[in-house]
Amino acid sequence: MQKYEFVSDYRNNESLKESFNSLAMKTFKLDFRGWYDKGYWNDSYIPYSFVDKGKVIANASVTKMSVIINGEAYKAIQVGTVMTDENYRNQGLAKQLMQHILKEHENSCDFLYLFANETVLDFYPRFGFTRLDESEFSVDLAKSSIQMNTEAKVKQLSIENDLALLEKFAKNRHVNARTLDVTQNESLLLFYFTLVFQEAIFYVEDLETIVLMEEDEDILRIFDIISLQAPNVEAVVASIVKETTKKVIVYFTPDFTIEGMTATIMPNDDDALFVLTKKPLLKGNFMFPLTSHS
Repeated sequence: MQKYEFVSDYRNNESLKESFNSLAMKTFKLDFRGWYDKGYWNDSYIPYSFVDKGKVIANASVTKMSVIINGEAYKAIQVGTVMTDENYRNQGLAKQLMQHILKEHENSCDFLYLFANETVLDFYPRFGFTRLDESEFSVDLAKSSIQMNTEAKVKQLSIENDLALLEKFAKNRHVNARTLDVTQNESLLLFYFTLVFQEAIFYVEDLETIVLMEEDEDILRIFDIISLQAPNVEAVVASIVKETTKKVIVYFTPDFTIEGMTATIMPNDDDALFVLTKKPLLKGNFMFPLTSHS
C-alpha cells in the first residue's frame, strides 16, 4: 500500500487549507473560505489528512464539543468532513484516519459521535459506533393556542450588513435546552450563518431574537432560535408564522412545551446519528441541534 504524508491541525497553513477546501468543494460542494477567511476557524476544529505532493487527498476532522444532556455537561468529539479524493479511494485511507482519531481521542472524552449519509451507513459500526434515531419535534397550529402576531417586526439579516450583530449573538447565545444542547458553539454557529443559512437569517426585533427558518408551503421549519436570554418561544413562533402556516418543525430538542407539539422518532438515512460511548447517554425523544452538526 502506498504511503502518504499525514498532517493535522493546519489551519494556519494557507496552502494545505486551500487544498482542504478544494477537496471539500469537490466532495460536498461546500466552500469553507467564507468561514475561515473571517477568522472563525478556531482550535476546536481539527482536520486529520493524508497529503500527496502537497495536495490533501483524504480527510476526517474532529470538532471538540461541550454537550449538555439532562442538565449535565459532557466532553464530546464530533467527527465530520470525512472525504477522500475520487482518485485515491479504495485504499483504506478513511479507515486509517478514523483509527487515528479514535486512538487519540477515545479516552479523553465522554463520547464520540457523527452524522452519516446513506452511502456509509455500514462503515462506522466497524469502529464500534451505534446508530441512534433522532426525533422530529413539530407543532400542529390547529391544535395550538398560538395566535399570529400581526404587529411583530421581523427583519431579514445578512452577513454583509449585520455581521457584528450575528457575531455578538453567536458568542453570547443563551443555551436553550437542558435536555440536549451544546455550549461554546460560536465557531459552528458562525459556520451556519456564513455558509449554510445566509438567506434564512431573521431577527424578531421586539424579542431581540434571531431565528434561522424557511417556509415550505404551509410548513415553517425553524433550524435554530438564538437569543442572549431565555427566549419566549411561543412569542417567537407567534411573530414568525403566517396565515398559511399549518405546521412548525424545530430542528433541535425543545426545552419547552407548546400545546399541539408532538415528538416522533424519524429515522434519517441522509443524516444518521452514530454514537460511540461506554454508557448510554441519549434516551427517548431527542435531536442534536442542526446548527451543531460539523
